[in-house]
Amino acid sequence: MTYCVAVKIKAGMVFLSDSRTNAGLDQISTFRKMIVYEKPGDRFMCLLSAGNLSISQSIREILQVEKIPDAEGGEPLTIWNARSMFDVARVLGAAVRHVYQRDGEALKRSGVDFNVSMILGGQIAGEGMRLFQIYSPGNFIEATPETPFFQIGESKYGKPVLDRVITPDTPLDEAAKCALISMDSTLKSNLSVGLPLDMAVYEADRLASDRVVCIDEQNPYLRMLHSTWGQKLREVFDSIEDPAWDGSASPHPLMDVPGRHRPLKKITNAQEKLV
Repeated sequence: MTYCVAVKIKAGMVFLSDSRTNAGLDQISTFRKMIVYEKPGDRFMCLLSAGNLSISQSIREILQVEKIPDAEGGEPLTIWNARSMFDVARVLGAAVRHVYQRDGEALKRSGVDFNVSMILGGQIAGEGMRLFQIYSPGNFIEATPETPFFQIGESKYGKPVLDRVITPDTPLDEAAKCALISMDSTLKSNLSVGLPLDMAVYEADRLASDRVVCIDEQNPYLRMLHSTWGQKLREVFDSIEDPAWDGSASPHPLMDVPGRHRPLKKITNAQEKLV
């Protein structure tokens, strides 16, 4: 399993991925799921992948040489000469379909689904930052201000904190912290997601990044974040009033509150009906 998250805000972008691809009592494999493409001053791009490892590795290899026709009649477009991130996403979609055409039937005969999902984000000189999620058929969607982040893989545990914190105006360092808390929540709840983590933080319009880090279990910041987040969650939990069941006065009653719906009907014998 895997968990990857990418955030696009006004201040920049955050990319984070784990590195576990298989989990069991006696088999744990580690492969990196992030790759950064950078030509300083011209373009910065980051690719995250989840799903079948052999498929995603093939796509990443083919992506280096994949070409698509230029609608304006110029040289074929690659990830290195595309004039927009939209065209880079098109090249990536073509690479996905290339691998499917080559391996799809053989995988199907072996009972293996063509399962891959990817996140592509970055910026090319002359346009703003853009973020895309690419699906197994090679089609894709783009992030908007209403959807400032994408997740792939084991996403459910890390989504609540992103939903509550991330907005287009979130500061870049705060977004990075939020992504790490999202990952920590996933690590805590699912053993199929594991360390080390790869993280890249991109500042808008720089067209390069020096904030690329590998985070393992010895990383001081991750250890602090893990312990502090758990402690603060417990403190908030303890500060919330318990529900009152004995009829005692409460500013926030749970029972006997007027509403549109009645309490659930209890069945007390075999002759009673549900409705």
